[in-house]
Amino acid sequence: MDTNSAGQQKLNRWLLGIVTFLLIIIVGATMIFIRSNRPMQQAKKEAVQMAEKYADLKTVDQFYWFNREKTYFTVTGENNTGEAIIAIVPKSGEKVRVLNQKDGLTEQQVEKLFESDHPKLIFEKANLGIYQDQTAWEITAKDEQGEIHYYLLAFKDGEEIKVIKKI
Repeated sequence: MDTNSAGQQKLNRWLLGIVTFLLIIIVGATMIFIRSNRPMQQAKKEAVQMAEKYADLKTVDQFYWFNREKTYFTVTGENNTGEAIIAIVPKSGEKVRVLNQKDGLTEQQVEKLFESDHPKLIFEKANLGIYQDQTAWEITAKDEQGEIHYYLLAFKDGEEIKVIKKI
């Protein structure tokens, strides 16, 4: 009876060690995930605050992080009169650019346009910002070989501004 009890205790300690190890891994992974998302959440918070202040933003629909020549944080939503607006906030904190959504393409419209113009590419994501002082959608897509393609399309009409293929 003593050997069975000792074996059971050994098994319990071993199981407790495994559970403790797994908990440490889960907590560590969670902390890494939270810390890695902190810059994105902070950027979104600050962009929304700027858009509320300078564009009377009341509701937020989307947030985009645009990196080309400079970094821009873009927020889409509605202002206090219910108009669909876009606020593009430079990372530098310079002048906020405020646009009416009706003056250009939405993310869904630019995605459909892109897929129609480039049926062999797989649309990945879109970001809205400013490139060479022009409001532009940056489209990221992949081809069948997994190579990445970037397309900069004009916000107003979807005209190609710049293309970088097979990165």
